[in-house]
Amino acid sequence: MEIYWLLGIPLTGGIFLALWGCRKHAPEINALVSFLTLLAAALLTHRIIDQGPMMVGAGWFFIDSFNVFLVALTAFVAFTTALFSRPYMRIEQEHGKLNAQRLRLYHSSYQIFIAAMLLALTTNNMGILWVAMEAATLATVLLVSLYRTPASLEAAWKYFILCGVGIALALFGTILLYFAAEKVLGSGGTALLWTHLNGVKAQLEPTVLSLAFVFLLVGYGTKVGLAPLHSWLPDAHAEGPTPVSAVLSGLLLNVALYAVMRSKVLVDGALGNDMAGNLMMGFGLLSVVLAAFLIKRQTDVKRMFAYSSIEHMGLITFAFGMGGAVANFAALLHMTMHSLTKSAIFFAVGHATQKAGTQLMDGIRGLIKTNPTIGWGLMLGTVAILGVPPFGVFASEFLIITTAMHEHPWATPFLLLALGVAFASIFGKVQPMVFGETELPKLPYQPALTPVFLHLGLVLMLGLFIPPYLAAWYRQAAQLLGG
Repeated sequence: MEIYWLLGIPLTGGIFLALWGCRKHAPEINALVSFLTLLAAALLTHRIIDQGPMMVGAGWFFIDSFNVFLVALTAFVAFTTALFSRPYMRIEQEHGKLNAQRLRLYHSSYQIFIAAMLLALTTNNMGILWVAMEAATLATVLLVSLYRTPASLEAAWKYFILCGVGIALALFGTILLYFAAEKVLGSGGTALLWTHLNGVKAQLEPTVLSLAFVFLLVGYGTKVGLAPLHSWLPDAHAEGPTPVSAVLSGLLLNVALYAVMRSKVLVDGALGNDMAGNLMMGFGLLSVVLAAFLIKRQTDVKRMFAYSSIEHMGLITFAFGMGGAVANFAALLHMTMHSLTKSAIFFAVGHATQKAGTQLMDGIRGLIKTNPTIGWGLMLGTVAILGVPPFGVFASEFLIITTAMHEHPWATPFLLLALGVAFASIFGKVQPMVFGETELPKLPYQPALTPVFLHLGLVLMLGLFIPPYLAAWYRQAAQLLGG
Protein backbone atom coordinates (compact mmCIF):
# COMPACT_ATOMS: atom_id res chain seq x y z
CA MET A 1 0.00 0.00 0.00
CA GLU A 2 2.86 2.37 0.85
CA ILE A 3 4.14 2.18 -2.72
CA TYR A 4 0.92 3.67 -4.10
CA TRP A 5 1.08 6.54 -1.62
CA LEU A 6 4.74 7.07 -2.48
CA LEU A 7 4.01 7.43 -6.19
CA GLY A 8 0.54 8.95 -5.93
CA ILE A 9 1.36 11.84 -3.61
CA PRO A 10 3.92 13.65 -5.84
CA LEU A 11 1.93 12.88 -8.99
CA THR A 12 -1.27 14.28 -7.48
CA GLY A 13 0.68 17.21 -6.06
CA GLY A 14 2.15 17.98 -9.48
CA ILE A 15 -1.28 17.99 -11.12
CA PHE A 16 -2.76 20.11 -8.31
CA LEU A 17 0.06 22.67 -8.50
CA ALA A 18 -0.26 22.80 -12.29
CA LEU A 19 -3.93 23.73 -11.96
CA TRP A 20 -3.71 26.01 -8.91
CA GLY A 21 -0.01 26.82 -8.80
CA CYS A 22 -0.37 30.60 -9.08
CA ARG A 23 -1.92 30.86 -5.66
CA LYS A 24 -0.04 32.56 -2.83
CA HIS A 25 0.79 29.42 -0.84
CA ALA A 26 2.09 27.26 -3.70
CA PRO A 27 5.63 27.05 -2.19
CA GLU A 28 4.18 25.80 1.10
CA ILE A 29 2.00 23.27 -0.75
CA ASN A 30 5.07 22.09 -2.64
CA ALA A 31 6.94 21.58 0.66
CA LEU A 32 3.93 19.83 2.23
CA VAL A 33 3.58 17.41 -0.69
CA SER A 34 7.31 16.66 -0.45
CA PHE A 35 6.96 16.03 3.29
CA LEU A 36 4.07 13.61 2.74
CA THR A 37 6.20 11.81 0.12
CA LEU A 38 8.99 11.55 2.70
CA LEU A 39 6.56 10.02 5.22
CA ALA A 40 5.43 7.46 2.65
CA ALA A 41 9.08 6.64 1.89
CA ALA A 42 9.81 6.24 5.62
CA LEU A 43 6.89 3.82 6.03
CA LEU A 44 7.98 1.83 2.99
CA THR A 45 11.58 1.71 4.26
CA HIS A 46 10.45 0.50 7.68
CA ARG A 47 8.38 -2.25 6.08
CA ILE A 48 11.24 -3.46 3.86
CA ILE A 49 13.71 -3.50 6.76
CA ASP A 50 11.19 -5.34 8.91
CA GLN A 51 9.79 -7.80 6.37
CA GLY A 52 12.38 -8.00 3.57
CA PRO A 53 11.93 -7.54 -0.21
CA MET A 54 8.42 -7.44 -1.62
CA MET A 55 6.57 -7.32 -4.93
CA VAL A 56 3.44 -5.23 -5.36
CA GLY A 57 0.85 -4.86 -8.10
CA ALA A 58 1.07 -8.34 -9.65
CA GLY A 59 4.85 -8.05 -9.79
CA TRP A 60 5.04 -4.68 -11.55
CA PHE A 61 6.72 -3.06 -8.54
CA PHE A 62 9.64 -4.59 -6.66
CA ILE A 63 11.26 -3.15 -3.53
CA ASP A 64 14.42 -4.45 -1.89
CA SER A 65 17.19 -3.02 0.29
CA PHE A 66 18.98 -1.44 -2.68
CA ASN A 67 16.20 0.60 -4.19
CA VAL A 68 14.41 1.43 -0.93
CA PHE A 69 17.68 3.01 0.25
CA LEU A 70 17.62 5.26 -2.81
CA VAL A 71 13.89 5.92 -2.36
CA ALA A 72 14.52 7.17 1.19
CA LEU A 73 17.46 9.32 0.05
CA THR A 74 15.46 10.76 -2.86
CA ALA A 75 12.45 11.62 -0.71
CA PHE A 76 14.61 13.24 1.98
CA VAL A 77 16.64 15.46 -0.38
CA ALA A 78 13.47 16.33 -2.33
CA PHE A 79 11.86 17.54 0.90
CA THR A 80 14.82 19.64 2.08
CA THR A 81 15.18 21.11 -1.42
CA ALA A 82 11.49 22.07 -1.37
CA LEU A 83 12.10 23.83 1.96
CA PHE A 84 15.08 25.67 0.50
CA SER A 85 13.25 26.64 -2.70
CA ARG A 86 10.35 28.23 -0.79
CA PRO A 87 12.18 31.49 0.10
CA TYR A 88 14.70 31.21 -2.73
CA MET A 89 12.17 31.17 -5.57
CA ARG A 90 10.14 33.97 -3.98
CA ILE A 91 13.25 36.16 -3.97
CA GLU A 92 13.84 35.26 -7.62
CA GLN A 93 10.29 36.45 -8.34
CA GLU A 94 10.91 39.69 -6.42
CA HIS A 95 14.05 40.25 -8.51
CA GLY A 96 11.96 39.94 -11.68
CA LYS A 97 13.55 36.71 -12.92
CA LEU A 98 10.29 34.77 -12.64
CA ASN A 99 6.60 35.51 -12.86
CA ALA A 100 3.63 33.69 -11.34
CA GLN A 101 3.14 31.47 -14.39
CA ARG A 102 6.74 30.26 -14.35
CA LEU A 103 6.51 29.57 -10.62
CA ARG A 104 3.47 27.42 -11.36
CA LEU A 105 5.52 25.56 -13.96
CA TYR A 106 8.39 25.18 -11.48
CA HIS A 107 6.30 23.72 -8.65
CA SER A 108 4.30 21.34 -10.83
CA SER A 109 7.36 20.15 -12.81
CA TYR A 110 9.28 19.64 -9.56
CA GLN A 111 6.69 17.20 -8.23
CA ILE A 112 6.35 15.41 -11.57
CA PHE A 113 10.15 15.09 -11.63
CA ILE A 114 10.17 13.52 -8.15
CA ALA A 115 7.32 11.16 -9.10
CA ALA A 116 9.19 10.04 -12.23
CA MET A 117 12.36 9.30 -10.27
CA LEU A 118 10.47 7.34 -7.61
CA LEU A 119 8.72 5.34 -10.34
CA ALA A 120 12.09 4.55 -11.93
CA LEU A 121 13.40 3.34 -8.58
CA THR A 122 10.43 1.15 -7.66
CA THR A 123 9.28 -0.39 -10.93
CA ASN A 124 10.11 -4.04 -11.59
CA ASN A 125 9.79 -3.59 -15.35
CA MET A 126 12.91 -2.53 -17.26
CA GLY A 127 10.72 -0.97 -19.95
CA ILE A 128 8.82 1.18 -17.44
CA LEU A 129 12.17 2.12 -15.92
CA TRP A 130 13.14 3.54 -19.31
CA VAL A 131 9.81 5.40 -19.60
CA ALA A 132 10.24 6.89 -16.12
CA MET A 133 13.76 8.08 -16.97
CA GLU A 134 12.41 9.73 -20.13
CA ALA A 135 9.67 11.43 -18.09
CA ALA A 136 12.28 12.71 -15.64
CA THR A 137 14.29 14.05 -18.58
CA LEU A 138 11.32 15.98 -19.98
CA ALA A 139 10.43 17.42 -16.56
CA THR A 140 14.05 18.52 -16.06
CA VAL A 141 14.12 20.28 -19.44
CA LEU A 142 11.25 22.48 -18.28
CA LEU A 143 13.03 23.21 -14.99
CA VAL A 144 16.40 24.04 -16.58
CA SER A 145 14.80 26.46 -19.07
CA LEU A 146 12.72 28.18 -16.38
CA TYR A 147 14.42 31.60 -16.61
CA ARG A 148 13.87 31.74 -20.42
CA THR A 149 17.19 33.51 -20.99
CA PRO A 150 19.15 32.64 -24.14
CA ALA A 151 21.72 30.78 -22.01
CA SER A 152 19.10 28.77 -20.10
CA LEU A 153 17.24 27.84 -23.29
CA GLU A 154 20.53 26.75 -24.90
CA ALA A 155 21.38 24.66 -21.82
CA ALA A 156 17.92 23.06 -21.86
CA TRP A 157 18.19 22.17 -25.54
CA LYS A 158 21.69 20.78 -25.03
CA TYR A 159 20.41 18.71 -22.13
CA PHE A 160 17.41 17.51 -24.12
CA ILE A 161 19.41 16.54 -27.21
CA LEU A 162 22.30 14.81 -25.45
CA CYS A 163 20.12 13.00 -22.92
CA GLY A 164 17.64 12.24 -25.70
CA VAL A 165 20.39 10.50 -27.64
CA GLY A 166 21.45 8.72 -24.47
CA ILE A 167 17.95 7.58 -23.61
CA ALA A 168 17.50 6.34 -27.20
CA LEU A 169 20.62 4.19 -26.80
CA ALA A 170 19.22 2.91 -23.50
CA LEU A 171 15.98 2.01 -25.31
CA PHE A 172 17.94 -0.05 -27.83
CA GLY A 173 19.71 -1.77 -24.95
CA THR A 174 16.34 -2.53 -23.34
CA ILE A 175 15.07 -3.99 -26.63
CA LEU A 176 18.14 -6.25 -26.80
CA LEU A 177 17.49 -7.29 -23.21
CA TYR A 178 13.93 -8.24 -24.16
CA PHE A 179 15.23 -10.10 -27.22
CA ALA A 180 17.46 -12.23 -24.98
CA ALA A 181 14.73 -12.74 -22.36
CA GLU A 182 12.01 -13.70 -24.85
CA LYS A 183 13.80 -16.92 -25.77
CA VAL A 184 13.80 -18.03 -22.13
CA LEU A 185 10.71 -16.40 -20.59
CA GLY A 186 8.47 -16.19 -23.65
CA SER A 187 6.89 -13.10 -25.17
CA GLY A 188 4.88 -10.57 -23.22
CA GLY A 189 5.49 -7.83 -20.68
CA THR A 190 6.70 -10.26 -18.02
CA ALA A 191 9.88 -10.88 -20.04
CA LEU A 192 11.12 -7.46 -18.90
CA LEU A 193 10.36 -7.92 -15.20
CA TRP A 194 13.68 -7.63 -13.40
CA THR A 195 12.90 -10.34 -10.84
CA HIS A 196 12.08 -12.80 -13.66
CA LEU A 197 15.23 -11.83 -15.54
CA ASN A 198 17.32 -12.19 -12.40
CA GLY A 199 15.95 -15.68 -11.84
CA VAL A 200 17.04 -16.91 -15.28
CA LYS A 201 20.08 -14.68 -15.90
CA ALA A 202 22.40 -17.67 -16.24
CA GLN A 203 20.30 -18.88 -19.19
CA LEU A 204 20.31 -15.59 -21.12
CA GLU A 205 22.37 -15.34 -24.30
CA PRO A 206 25.77 -13.87 -23.24
CA THR A 207 26.56 -12.16 -26.56
CA VAL A 208 23.23 -10.33 -26.67
CA LEU A 209 23.49 -9.38 -22.98
CA SER A 210 26.99 -7.98 -23.38
CA LEU A 211 25.88 -5.86 -26.36
CA ALA A 212 22.77 -4.73 -24.45
CA PHE A 213 24.88 -3.62 -21.49
CA VAL A 214 27.10 -1.47 -23.71
CA PHE A 215 24.04 0.42 -24.94
CA LEU A 216 22.51 0.61 -21.45
CA LEU A 217 25.75 1.87 -19.91
CA VAL A 218 26.32 4.53 -22.55
CA GLY A 219 22.62 5.48 -22.56
CA TYR A 220 21.98 5.75 -18.85
CA GLY A 221 25.62 6.80 -18.32
CA THR A 222 24.82 9.98 -20.26
CA LYS A 223 22.35 10.89 -17.53
CA VAL A 224 24.84 9.88 -14.83
CA GLY A 225 27.18 12.49 -16.32
CA LEU A 226 29.96 10.07 -17.22
CA ALA A 227 32.63 11.33 -19.61
CA PRO A 228 32.72 11.83 -22.53
CA LEU A 229 28.92 12.39 -22.60
CA HIS A 230 28.96 14.78 -19.66
CA SER A 231 28.87 18.20 -21.32
CA TRP A 232 25.15 18.82 -20.66
CA LEU A 233 25.61 18.69 -16.91
CA PRO A 234 27.64 21.88 -16.23
CA ASP A 235 25.36 23.95 -18.50
CA ALA A 236 22.19 22.59 -16.87
CA HIS A 237 23.54 23.33 -13.39
CA ALA A 238 24.80 26.79 -14.25
CA GLU A 239 21.70 28.07 -16.08
CA GLY A 240 18.85 26.42 -14.17
CA PRO A 241 17.50 27.54 -10.77
CA THR A 242 19.68 26.47 -7.85
CA PRO A 243 17.08 24.06 -6.37
CA VAL A 244 17.14 22.23 -9.72
CA SER A 245 20.95 21.99 -9.48
CA ALA A 246 20.54 20.43 -6.03
CA VAL A 247 18.13 17.71 -7.15
CA LEU A 248 20.04 17.07 -10.38
CA SER A 249 23.32 16.46 -8.54
CA GLY A 250 21.82 14.87 -5.47
CA LEU A 251 19.13 12.67 -7.01
CA LEU A 252 18.84 12.26 -10.79
CA LEU A 253 22.43 11.08 -11.24
CA ASN A 254 21.85 8.40 -8.59
CA VAL A 255 18.68 7.15 -10.29
CA ALA A 256 20.45 6.82 -13.64
CA LEU A 257 23.29 4.89 -11.98
CA TYR A 258 20.69 2.67 -10.30
CA ALA A 259 19.42 1.68 -13.76
CA VAL A 260 22.99 0.78 -14.78
CA MET A 261 23.50 -1.34 -11.66
CA ARG A 262 20.26 -3.29 -12.16
CA SER A 263 21.50 -4.09 -15.67
CA LYS A 264 24.98 -5.02 -14.40
CA VAL A 265 23.57 -7.66 -12.03
CA LEU A 266 21.90 -9.39 -14.98
CA VAL A 267 24.95 -9.18 -17.23
CA ASP A 268 27.32 -10.48 -14.54
CA GLY A 269 25.07 -13.50 -14.06
CA ALA A 270 24.81 -14.19 -17.79
CA LEU A 271 28.49 -13.72 -18.70
CA GLY A 272 30.21 -14.96 -15.58
CA ASN A 273 33.11 -12.52 -16.11
CA ASP A 274 34.06 -8.91 -15.31
CA MET A 275 33.18 -7.31 -18.66
CA ALA A 276 30.48 -5.04 -17.20
CA GLY A 277 32.62 -4.10 -14.22
CA ASN A 278 35.63 -3.31 -16.38
CA LEU A 279 33.56 -1.01 -18.61
CA MET A 280 32.20 0.81 -15.56
CA MET A 281 35.68 1.16 -14.11
CA GLY A 282 36.95 2.61 -17.40
CA PHE A 283 34.16 5.17 -17.78
CA GLY A 284 34.32 6.00 -14.07
CA LEU A 285 38.07 6.57 -14.02
CA LEU A 286 37.93 8.70 -17.18
CA SER A 287 35.20 10.83 -15.59
CA VAL A 288 37.15 11.32 -12.35
CA VAL A 289 40.37 12.39 -14.09
CA LEU A 290 38.76 14.57 -16.77
CA ALA A 291 36.45 16.37 -14.32
CA ALA A 292 39.29 17.05 -11.87
CA PHE A 293 41.33 18.90 -14.51
CA LEU A 294 38.29 20.76 -15.90
CA ILE A 295 37.43 22.04 -12.40
CA LYS A 296 40.63 24.07 -12.45
CA ARG A 297 39.45 26.09 -15.47
CA GLN A 298 36.04 27.16 -14.12
CA THR A 299 35.10 30.73 -13.22
CA ASP A 300 31.39 30.09 -12.52
CA VAL A 301 30.79 28.62 -9.06
CA LYS A 302 27.85 26.45 -10.10
CA ARG A 303 29.74 25.06 -13.07
CA MET A 304 32.68 24.25 -10.81
CA PHE A 305 30.53 22.20 -8.45
CA ALA A 306 28.80 20.60 -11.44
CA TYR A 307 32.18 19.25 -12.57
CA SER A 308 32.70 18.10 -8.99
CA SER A 309 29.49 16.05 -9.36
CA ILE A 310 30.90 14.43 -12.50
CA GLU A 311 34.06 13.57 -10.56
CA HIS A 312 32.18 11.99 -7.67
CA MET A 313 29.74 10.06 -9.87
CA GLY A 314 32.77 8.74 -11.75
CA LEU A 315 34.26 7.62 -8.44
CA ILE A 316 31.01 5.85 -7.46
CA THR A 317 30.80 4.19 -10.89
CA PHE A 318 34.43 3.04 -10.54
CA ALA A 319 33.66 1.54 -7.11
CA PHE A 320 30.58 -0.30 -8.38
CA GLY A 321 32.68 -1.52 -11.31
CA MET A 322 35.24 -3.04 -8.93
CA GLY A 323 32.42 -4.97 -7.25
CA GLY A 324 32.72 -7.01 -4.11
CA ALA A 325 31.34 -6.43 -0.63
CA VAL A 326 33.66 -3.59 0.41
CA ALA A 327 33.60 -1.68 -2.90
CA ASN A 328 29.79 -1.87 -3.19
CA PHE A 329 29.42 -0.80 0.45
CA ALA A 330 31.78 2.13 -0.17
CA ALA A 331 29.91 3.12 -3.35
CA LEU A 332 26.55 3.13 -1.55
CA LEU A 333 28.02 5.15 1.32
CA HIS A 334 29.63 7.62 -1.09
CA MET A 335 26.36 7.92 -3.00
CA THR A 336 24.67 8.98 0.26
CA MET A 337 27.45 11.36 1.26
CA HIS A 338 27.59 13.00 -2.17
CA SER A 339 23.83 13.52 -2.37
CA LEU A 340 23.64 15.14 1.07
CA THR A 341 26.80 17.22 0.75
CA LYS A 342 26.40 18.44 -2.82
CA SER A 343 22.78 19.50 -2.29
CA ALA A 344 23.87 21.40 0.85
CA ILE A 345 26.60 23.13 -1.16
CA PHE A 346 24.13 24.20 -3.84
CA PHE A 347 21.79 25.55 -1.15
CA ALA A 348 24.63 27.73 0.20
CA VAL A 349 25.81 28.69 -3.29
CA GLY A 350 22.26 29.64 -4.23
CA HIS A 351 22.00 32.17 -1.42
CA ALA A 352 25.53 33.47 -2.09
CA THR A 353 24.93 34.07 -5.80
CA GLN A 354 21.51 35.52 -5.13
CA LYS A 355 22.95 38.09 -2.72
CA ALA A 356 26.02 38.88 -4.86
CA GLY A 357 23.99 39.10 -8.07
CA THR A 358 26.51 36.98 -9.98
CA GLN A 359 27.67 33.37 -10.30
CA LEU A 360 31.24 34.38 -11.20
CA MET A 361 33.57 33.54 -8.34
CA ASP A 362 35.56 36.76 -8.78
CA GLY A 363 32.39 38.70 -7.92
CA ILE A 364 31.72 36.78 -4.70
CA ARG A 365 34.05 37.75 -1.87
CA GLY A 366 34.04 37.96 1.93
CA LEU A 367 30.94 35.87 2.64
CA ILE A 368 32.13 35.35 6.20
CA LYS A 369 31.74 39.12 6.70
CA THR A 370 28.62 39.87 4.69
CA ASN A 371 26.76 36.80 5.95
CA PRO A 372 28.60 34.38 8.28
CA THR A 373 25.89 31.69 7.99
CA ILE A 374 26.27 31.45 4.21
CA GLY A 375 30.06 31.67 4.49
CA TRP A 376 30.38 28.86 7.03
CA GLY A 377 27.80 26.75 5.21
CA LEU A 378 29.75 27.01 1.94
CA MET A 379 33.14 26.39 3.57
CA LEU A 380 31.97 23.40 5.63
CA GLY A 381 30.23 21.94 2.59
CA THR A 382 33.40 22.41 0.54
CA VAL A 383 35.73 20.70 3.02
CA ALA A 384 33.16 17.91 3.38
CA ILE A 385 32.92 17.22 -0.37
CA LEU A 386 36.72 17.37 -0.66
CA GLY A 387 36.99 14.43 1.72
CA VAL A 388 38.44 16.17 4.78
CA PRO A 389 37.99 14.07 7.92
CA PRO A 390 35.88 13.59 9.97
CA PHE A 391 33.17 14.11 7.33
CA GLY A 392 31.62 10.98 5.81
CA VAL A 393 33.05 11.60 2.32
CA PHE A 394 36.49 10.85 3.76
CA ALA A 395 35.32 7.44 5.02
CA SER A 396 33.77 6.41 1.69
CA GLU A 397 36.69 7.71 -0.40
CA PHE A 398 39.16 5.95 1.93
CA LEU A 399 37.33 2.65 1.44
CA ILE A 400 37.27 3.10 -2.36
CA ILE A 401 40.97 4.05 -2.59
CA THR A 402 42.18 1.24 -0.30
CA THR A 403 40.08 -1.31 -2.20
CA ALA A 404 41.55 -0.05 -5.48
CA MET A 405 45.06 -0.32 -4.00
CA HIS A 406 44.41 -3.94 -3.13
CA GLU A 407 42.53 -5.10 -6.24
CA HIS A 408 43.51 -2.67 -9.03
CA PRO A 409 46.77 -0.95 -8.03
CA TRP A 410 47.26 0.44 -11.56
CA ALA A 411 44.24 2.75 -11.05
CA THR A 412 45.35 4.14 -7.68
CA PRO A 413 47.79 6.82 -9.00
CA PHE A 414 45.12 8.18 -11.35
CA LEU A 415 42.56 8.38 -8.54
CA LEU A 416 44.97 10.04 -6.11
CA LEU A 417 46.16 12.53 -8.75
CA ALA A 418 42.58 13.46 -9.70
CA LEU A 419 41.44 13.85 -6.09
CA GLY A 420 44.51 15.97 -5.32
CA VAL A 421 43.97 18.27 -8.30
CA ALA A 422 40.26 18.65 -7.46
CA PHE A 423 41.08 19.40 -3.81
CA ALA A 424 43.60 22.12 -4.67
CA SER A 425 41.38 23.68 -7.35
CA ILE A 426 38.12 23.81 -5.38
CA PHE A 427 39.66 24.87 -2.07
CA GLY A 428 41.75 27.53 -3.79
CA LYS A 429 38.67 29.01 -5.45
CA VAL A 430 36.27 28.81 -2.49
CA GLN A 431 38.66 30.19 0.14
CA PRO A 432 38.65 33.81 -1.18
CA MET A 433 34.90 33.61 -1.75
CA VAL A 434 34.46 32.99 1.97
CA PHE A 435 37.41 34.78 3.61
CA GLY A 436 38.43 37.34 0.97
CA GLU A 437 38.24 41.12 1.38
CA THR A 438 35.01 42.84 0.39
CA GLU A 439 33.51 46.33 0.46
CA LEU A 440 29.95 45.07 0.61
CA PRO A 441 27.97 45.78 3.78
CA LYS A 442 26.71 43.00 6.04
CA LEU A 443 23.34 41.68 4.97
CA PRO A 444 20.46 42.95 7.15
CA TYR A 445 18.92 39.48 7.59
CA GLN A 446 19.92 35.83 7.83
CA PRO A 447 18.72 33.42 5.13
CA ALA A 448 17.04 30.16 6.08
CA LEU A 449 19.91 27.70 5.86
CA THR A 450 18.53 24.93 8.06
CA PRO A 451 18.68 22.38 5.18
CA VAL A 452 22.40 23.13 4.70
CA PHE A 453 23.41 22.40 8.28
CA LEU A 454 20.96 19.49 8.55
CA HIS A 455 22.64 17.79 5.58
CA LEU A 456 26.16 18.59 6.77
CA GLY A 457 25.29 17.40 10.28
CA LEU A 458 24.23 14.04 8.87
CA VAL A 459 27.42 13.81 6.78
CA LEU A 460 29.51 14.58 9.87
CA MET A 461 27.62 12.02 11.96
CA LEU A 462 28.08 9.30 9.35
CA GLY A 463 31.77 10.14 9.17
CA LEU A 464 32.14 9.60 12.91
CA PHE A 465 29.68 6.75 13.45
CA ILE A 466 27.47 4.68 11.14
CA PRO A 467 24.55 3.27 13.19
CA PRO A 468 24.56 -0.56 13.19
CA TYR A 469 21.15 -0.82 11.51
CA LEU A 470 22.30 1.54 8.73
CA ALA A 471 25.57 -0.37 8.26
CA ALA A 472 23.60 -3.64 8.06
CA TRP A 473 21.30 -2.01 5.50
CA TYR A 474 24.28 -0.96 3.34
CA ARG A 475 25.81 -4.45 3.61
CA GLN A 476 22.54 -6.08 2.57
CA ALA A 477 22.20 -3.76 -0.42
CA ALA A 478 25.85 -4.40 -1.35
CA GLN A 479 25.22 -8.17 -1.33
CA LEU A 480 22.28 -7.73 -3.69
CA LEU A 481 24.70 -6.12 -6.15
CA GLY A 482 27.02 -9.10 -6.08
CA GLY A 483 29.13 -8.24 -3.06
